[in-house]
Amino acid sequence: MFGKKNVARMISRSAENESDRRRFLHAAGLGGLGVVGASALGSLGAGTAAAAPRQATAAAGTATAAAQPSDGAVLNFALNLEYLEAQFYSYAVTGRGLPDSLTTGTGTRGKVIGGRRVHFRSRTIRQYAEEIASDERQHVEFLRTELGSATVSQPTIDLQSSFTAAAQAAGLVRPGHTFDAFACEENFLLAAYLFEDVGVTAYKGAAPLISNKTYLEAAAGILAAEAYHAGNIRNALYEKDTGLLGTGLFGRDLRAATVKLSNARDSLDGTTDLDQGVLDGRRRANIVPADGNGITFSRSAGQVLNVVYLTNQQATSGGFFPQGVNGEINTSADNA
Repeated sequence: MFGKKNVARMISRSAENESDRRRFLHAAGLGGLGVVGASALGSLGAGTAAAAPRQATAAAGTATAAAQPSDGAVLNFALNLEYLEAQFYSYAVTGRGLPDSLTTGTGTRGKVIGGRRVHFRSRTIRQYAEEIASDERQHVEFLRTELGSATVSQPTIDLQSSFTAAAQAAGLVRPGHTFDAFACEENFLLAAYLFEDVGVTAYKGAAPLISNKTYLEAAAGILAAEAYHAGNIRNALYEKDTGLLGTGLFGRDLRAATVKLSNARDSLDGTTDLDQGVLDGRRRANIVPADGNGITFSRSAGQVLNVVYLTNQQATSGGFFPQGVNGEINTSADNA
C-alpha cells in the first residue's frame, strides 16, 4: 500500500520522538507498515508526549509490536475523528464550534466549514444531542491531554458540502439539491447516524492493536460511549420513522434512509456487505448491527478514511476532511 518514498515521508513527518521513528523504520523493513494506512485507530497514551513513547518503547521488543503504529500516531488518528464529531454536535447544540484552545497542535490547523444550531422540536432529541455533544468534547479534551505536546491540530472540517455529497451518493437527495444536516432534527439524526456507526467500528478495529492494558481499558471506555451514542441515534431514527426531511430529499421514511446510507458506506469501505441500517431484511428493528454471534464488525483506519473522505480509492483528503487529517495515519484504502 505504501512505497518506500511514502514510508520515508511518513517517518520524517512523525510528531513523536526518535523511538517512534525507529519503530516505523523497523516496520518498513519487515514489510509491515501497511498497517499504518489500513488498520489502526486508537490506543490511549500516557499523560504527556514523553510518557506515551516510553510506554510504546516497552512493547517494542518484538516484531509484532514493531509492525504496529506508535501509540502517539494512532492516538492522533482517533483525535481527528473526535474533532469531527465534537464540532458537528457542538454546532448543532450551541451554534458554535469548539474553542480555539481545543483545536491547536502540530500540523496545519484548519477551520470548520458550515454548521449552525438545530431547531429541535423534540425536547428528548435535544437532550440526546446535548449529552452527546458534551461526551464528544470530553473525548477531545482527554485525547489532547494524553498526547501532550504531540497533539495534532484540528484539520479543516467540512460540515456543508460533504453531507450533500454523502446524501447524493446514498440516493437521498435529488440532483441540484442539497442536504443541510442542521435544517431540522430529522436531518440531524441522519447526519449523526452517518458518524456514530463509523466511530464504533473504528474503535473496535483498533482493539487488537493495543498492547498496554491501561490504554486498552480507556479505549474500551470510549468505544462503549460511542456505542451508547450510536444505539441512541439508531433507536431515535427507528421510532421517528417519518418526518419532513427537507427540500430535495426523496420520501419521508427515516428507517429506509438509514438503509440507503448504510449501503453507501458499504460501497466505500470494501466489497464485503457488513454495514446495516435500522431495519433488517424483514423490516424489523435492527438497533444493534451485529453478526450471527451478536458481535459488531470492525473497520480498519483505511476503511474509516474511505467513509469520511467519501471515496473507495486510496486518497489523503476529501469529503469531511477536504485537506486530509493531521498525523501519520492519513491514507484511505484502495477499494475500487
